[in-house]
Amino acid sequence: MAEKVLITGGLGFIGLALARTLVGGGMTVRLLDNLSPQIHGAAPQPELGTLLADDRVEVMRGDVCNRRDWVSALHDVGSVVHLAAETGTGQSMYRIGDYTSTNVLGTALLMDVLANDRHEVTKLVLASSRAVYGEGAYQCARCGTVYPAMRSPSSLQAGQWEPICPCCCGPVHSVPTPEIAKTSPASVYAATKLAQEDLVRIAASALGIPFLIFRLQNVYGEGQSLHNPYTGILSIFSNRIRQRKLIALFEDGQESRDFVHVSDVADVVALGLMGDGGDGLIMNVGSGVQVSVETIARSLKREFADASEPVVSGQYRLGDIRHNYADISLVGQALGFSPQVPLEAGIERFVRWVKTQPIAEDGAEDGLDRANRELIERGLMKA
Repeated sequence: MAEKVLITGGLGFIGLALARTLVGGGMTVRLLDNLSPQIHGAAPQPELGTLLADDRVEVMRGDVCNRRDWVSALHDVGSVVHLAAETGTGQSMYRIGDYTSTNVLGTALLMDVLANDRHEVTKLVLASSRAVYGEGAYQCARCGTVYPAMRSPSSLQAGQWEPICPCCCGPVHSVPTPEIAKTSPASVYAATKLAQEDLVRIAASALGIPFLIFRLQNVYGEGQSLHNPYTGILSIFSNRIRQRKLIALFEDGQESRDFVHVSDVADVVALGLMGDGGDGLIMNVGSGVQVSVETIARSLKREFADASEPVVSGQYRLGDIRHNYADISLVGQALGFSPQVPLEAGIERFVRWVKTQPIAEDGAEDGLDRANRELIERGLMKA
């Protein structure tokens, strides 16, 4: 493997965490990023610390939807880590063209260049998402392991939050979702991530380029965008707490996810790049632990010493899933990976970093208010 690694979306928080890990391991990196205002703010000022002072780091401003930018970015690199993507589940339901263009066309252009131009790429890593599963795996006492379909608008309107068995309509409880679970995207974002997987898997196999696909769970950590209302609930809730605004929990607050610290994600990608144990595999990356949204809200409030209570709003968004957490046994077997940052410690680190960041102006409509208003106006979010 050539030493230089191209990281798309390289100035995002996963990209920067990965860059630091790879540079620390002796590699050189090229960071390709379009500096999207939604992620980096209206006047992009990414906090790069001393990273860009290192002569092993190169930054290139470019767009994955531009073939010429791909050609330039791929020059003299041995590996590609494709992180660049539009990531908002709710937003994807009305910015369908943008999400398809960036996520699907951008990946197609990457594979097109690898198929038709001279290059030195010998390894390709794609960051996919747990969203491709839709609802995760569930256990039914009568039917065994089942995979419920997306919850219907009528069920959500009636406050029937928990999925039911698709075979007998009985109660189910969530269990870890393995990679062999059927995929059933419940949002346009999820559909684009599954399309990315297919493009990489099919084209890279045909071209003889070793590849790995990581289905990331909910990634959080220091450096996560505080400007982007679609970036993740820890950033969203932290902003609300610091602005002394209400945290309104969707549904009944008991929907759950699997939260993995960004440093663990960087470590597993580095393992994939440095060895061949994961080549050709699609692997879950998470903590393997199920945590409710209410638990996250209360943990953050405790760290910020905020005594107010989160409020269960009963609001819901079409396309949201109820539960999903990862079976991470495959990535452990293939790459020897196990998460090193427990959630409690990760939240402490994250909050410590957030406290060093400026607080949005009081009284201003924050990103979450604006995002929710846009969803309500389009009939994609209900109270």
